[in-house]
Amino acid sequence: MIYAWGDSRRFNSYAGYFKRMFGQRIQKLTVDAGFTCPNRDGTVALNGCTYCNNRAFNPSYCSADKTITQQINEGIEFHANRYRRAESFLAYFQAFSNTYASVEILKQRYEEALAHPKVIGLAIGTRPDCVNDEILDYLAEISKTKYLIVEYGIESCYNATLQRINRGHDFEKSVQAIKATTQRKIKCGAHIIFGLPGETVKMMQDEVEILSQLPLDTVKFHQLQIIKGTAMELEFNESPQDFHVFKTDEYIDFFVKFAERLNPEIVVERFAGEVPPRFLSQSAWNNLRNDGLIAMFEKRLEELDTFQGKYFKN
Repeated sequence: MIYAWGDSRRFNSYAGYFKRMFGQRIQKLTVDAGFTCPNRDGTVALNGCTYCNNRAFNPSYCSADKTITQQINEGIEFHANRYRRAESFLAYFQAFSNTYASVEILKQRYEEALAHPKVIGLAIGTRPDCVNDEILDYLAEISKTKYLIVEYGIESCYNATLQRINRGHDFEKSVQAIKATTQRKIKCGAHIIFGLPGETVKMMQDEVEILSQLPLDTVKFHQLQIIKGTAMELEFNESPQDFHVFKTDEYIDFFVKFAERLNPEIVVERFAGEVPPRFLSQSAWNNLRNDGLIAMFEKRLEELDTFQGKYFKN
């Protein structure tokens, strides 16, 4: 069976999205361009989001001490064995907030990445309070000739949660940024975390109705992982009853139900997160890698004869 997104997988996968668009595998290469965040430097707040430790997801080759070109070259070498079929790459500006600078500085960073012969576009991770008209107009110009997607950290659709995790912006700001981005015909992604303190499973499931109505191209979904040395680790140790920590099988079933109601036009870039075990204060799901989790998820979809968007209502 071929589903609404154009292939036989039971969810609108990121790999399928790129294959349909470019006819080949496209691999992201993480770049640390040396940015910070407004809730770290005191502009909005200090100390950052309570769950955050950027070292937990930055690859070993990725460092702001190196040039962007050097990071891209090392990233291609780093991924050479695992992703042998990848011949084209996106420079993924991931660490902290990658639009938190003047347009002049952004041009320097982005254009160095785009000058690399194997880089076909940019993925820019940022916060919804770190864009303005000038920045979005500049990104719109890039997107006319290169693949470009802006990925916003929404994290939660609930303002009480955002306040508790020291996010420094509300959900309305996310909606505003997403709409301002897509109105310029810039591709737009989002990031959501399941299991943040104070949220019930029903609250998390109800987010699907909200997200499905937003003009999003892609979404990354992550289960909450308690990272060593973060403020959230202290909070978890003091009040574990405020957290819903998913077990692997439970999370697979949770996300199957979520996906059934998710807008089928939204590409699922990830449905679970992966952090090196040395950073985790809690079990790493027996060190399951993302490939294994995806296989479990697809097997469960097949067992239930279900698929993304089966119960989606416009």
